Amino acid sequence: MEPTLSRTPPRSGPVQLGLVVSLLVVAAGAWAVTGDRMGGMDTGPGTELGSLGWFPVVWVTMMAAMMLPSIAPMVLAHARVQIGATPAFVAGYLLTWAAVGILAYTLVEGVRSLDFGVLAWAEAGRYVAGGAILAAAIYQLSPLKNRSLRRCRNPRAFVSEHWRPGPVGALRMGIDHGRMCVGSSWALMAALFALGVMSVGWMVVVAALIAIEKLLPWQTVATRAIAVLLAVLGVALAFAPEDLPGLTVPGSSDAAPAMEEMGMEE
Repeated sequence: MEPTLSRTPPRSGPVQLGLVVSLLVVAAGAWAVTGDRMGGMDTGPGTELGSLGWFPVVWVTMMAAMMLPSIAPMVLAHARVQIGATPAFVAGYLLTWAAVGILAYTLVEGVRSLDFGVLAWAEAGRYVAGGAILAAAIYQLSPLKNRSLRRCRNPRAFVSEHWRPGPVGALRMGIDHGRMCVGSSWALMAALFALGVMSVGWMVVVAALIAIEKLLPWQTVATRAIAVLLAVLGVALAFAPEDLPGLTVPGSSDAAPAMEEMGMEE
């Protein structure tokens, strides 16, 4: 039986406001923890990811910081029908991103273990990183991106089509919504890796871009503007990284403290 979203339950206004505030408070706490855990670890593109036991915890905290504000409309749509299962919905959403983080870790560390000298920053590293961001720009204009983003931006349709009752059902709905958002945002996350996944500054930029395309009413304008911005970033990273504000250039004096902190000094 499909849920009815045309009516909101009594006290829906205060309850929804409380939910939004709760999401923002959790996100703010996650930002604080992320800044503390990742402080001084940014060595730019190709930053070491740490151990498999450490990275997923930090990654999920990052996702809570970056994503929770932008999924507020979806959380509210779910809560209008079954507010008691909201934590399970959010947990399912973060669980999906946790799986993405583990996959990304495996890919990055797998390539790193092959020790391709050509991927070093002084060799082709800057062009590989810039190319990854240009690929993200191209994906912004693809039908798959538009379809995934459109589904992420339609809470009423999602709840109607994917409704499952109870906490377990809410968990599965959160996983389903997470999958849709991965389809929409994975390329922006790849751009974050290319710019420096341990950089809180670039995290803020990517989180803002995700929120803009999810929450503002002009989907087409937002996605195309972000595509242009990514293209500019990709070219700048490849050909003039030292002039790109906020970028820690690998091997530079800005990266040296983080390299020493992680025992990477030469």
